[in-house]
Amino acid sequence: MVTMSSEHSAVPDPAEPAAVPAPTPAKGPAKPAEQAKAPDKTTKNPESAVKFTRTAALWTALVIGFLVLILLLVFIIQNGNEVPIHLFTWEWNVQLGVAILLAAVAGGLLAFSVAGIRLLQLRLAARKNLKGGL
Repeated sequence: MVTMSSEHSAVPDPAEPAAVPAPTPAKGPAKPAEQAKAPDKTTKNPESAVKFTRTAALWTALVIGFLVLILLLVFIIQNGNEVPIHLFTWEWNVQLGVAILLAAVAGGLLAFSVAGIRLLQLRLAARKNLKGGL
């Protein structure tokens, strides 16, 4: 009959040498720098948690637009002296800041009209090429 004694418990005997597992061969020499740079898959980068959205772009554009409007208002107020404007047979006396602002707006409208005509031309050409099978 076999009896179990409490001598064979899970606590190792300090007199006996501990069994050391054999080291497993690595595929290549392990570099400490590569091991330290290994990304932790459980944590997320805080920069990637918040993304740039269309609403954020809209707010940024609104803030920039308001700053430009404030600068234009200051420019018009500071250039308040009246100057005569002559265009063909028309003649006006307008504030200098208003005259320069009107000239800038007219130049912007001219640029947008030329760009719009070019976009229309490119769209018509693309539609023509699509129908032609190119």
